[in-house]
Amino acid sequence: MDGFFPLDTGRRRTLKAAIGCVGIGLHSGRRVSLTLRPAAAGTGILFRRTDIGLELPARYDHVVDTRLCTALGIPGDAPAHRIGTVEHVMAALAGCGVDDAVVELDGPEVPILDGSAAPFVFLLDCTGLIAHGGLGTAEAEVIEVLRPVRVQEGEGPDAAWAELAPGLGDRLEASLTIDFPTTAIGRQSLALRLTPQAFRAGLADARTFTLAEDVARLRAAGLAQGGSLANAVVVDGPLVLNPGGLRRPDEFVRHKLLDVVGDLALAGAPLRGRFSGHRSGHALNNRLLRALFADRVNWRALPGLLVGEGAAPRLPAAAAAAPAVA
Repeated sequence: MDGFFPLDTGRRRTLKAAIGCVGIGLHSGRRVSLTLRPAAAGTGILFRRTDIGLELPARYDHVVDTRLCTALGIPGDAPAHRIGTVEHVMAALAGCGVDDAVVELDGPEVPILDGSAAPFVFLLDCTGLIAHGGLGTAEAEVIEVLRPVRVQEGEGPDAAWAELAPGLGDRLEASLTIDFPTTAIGRQSLALRLTPQAFRAGLADARTFTLAEDVARLRAAGLAQGGSLANAVVVDGPLVLNPGGLRRPDEFVRHKLLDVVGDLALAGAPLRGRFSGHRSGHALNNRLLRALFADRVNWRALPGLLVGEGAAPRLPAAAAAAPAVA
């Protein structure tokens, strides 16, 4: 795959070699080492926590928390057995066309780095990608949206919603509107055809953001412990507090669309169709994928393996030994 549409070769791709970085977790505040590793054809994207022996496939049905990030886990398992803030590295992997990889880390969440996907794109560029050979599991797949699916929160013009619908081409098209009245963010809209070039040029370097008035509340709730002006844009009413300002005037909506790319990458294969959203966030993005896959008439896989195959979760030893709870 080449990001969001098939390459002429139609082969799955992985990294040429392992590469890593070290950074701070946005919400935990912990120092985390991350390594991106090559993986066999058909693996998909697999997250591995080396500190507790947890492995989780990067799939929508393993999302267990969407408060200010997308976190993977096993429903009903302990909160400590999670992998948080996966959306930026997932966006980079999808945007660069990586089908198979292991994301290995020694802590509870992916490091935030500069708050965007650009550092992960840099890592992938440094190591390079290679196409798998052979037949069967080496063939790339696409998930084609066959009919409109919509999820919504609230009513009226201020309702938040997200929709997937059939598209006209072989790429994912996406449009999003956000609205933060009385702030420097305001109302912003963006529409893109998600090619690798468009992802790199238009979305990859857009940073996460927050409102200054929310920082104390978030930290009191145990979130944003590692947040700073070095890894997030902070908005105080009409002001942007970061000394360097914004990377572009509409960086806010570009980052939200980056989050969409990362969240939709949890479909397990690139989507072919059209995404539309209004004030959509991690929770609605995940609900949208669950609604899409809830009915087999909504989608079809072309041409390779059926979605949902690949690695199964592996529990930490202590959790695996615990009795099942009905």
